[in-house]
Amino acid sequence: MNRGRDAQQLDRLFHALADDSRRRMIDRLSEGPASVSELARPLAMALPSVVKHLAVLESGGIVLSQKNGRVRTYRLAPDALARAEAWVGERKARWNARFDALERYLLDTADEDMP
Repeated sequence: MNRGRDAQQLDRLFHALADDSRRRMIDRLSEGPASVSELARPLAMALPSVVKHLAVLESGGIVLSQKNGRVRTYRLAPDALARAEAWVGERKARWNARFDALERYLLDTADEDMP
């Protein structure tokens, strides 16, 4: 994949995670597959709104859907959050390296400042 496409997929993933209702759906799906109506039950919104939220989650690569007859069932995609985890991990490693460098600098300059 090229960098532009990776960035777009990451944007969709973080956009999908940005909403509390979608995160609640993800939490529910972590327990196992569920139908649209099962996912809608604890939420204070109309079924069409739930379907729109699920479409955002699917576009973000977080959930997969399957239709059996009249029932559409959703489940978490394998390694759904791996991209987000990798992105956060890369930034964390960079910041840790910068903090380590700052610490070394401060220790070195503190030694120079001492009489």
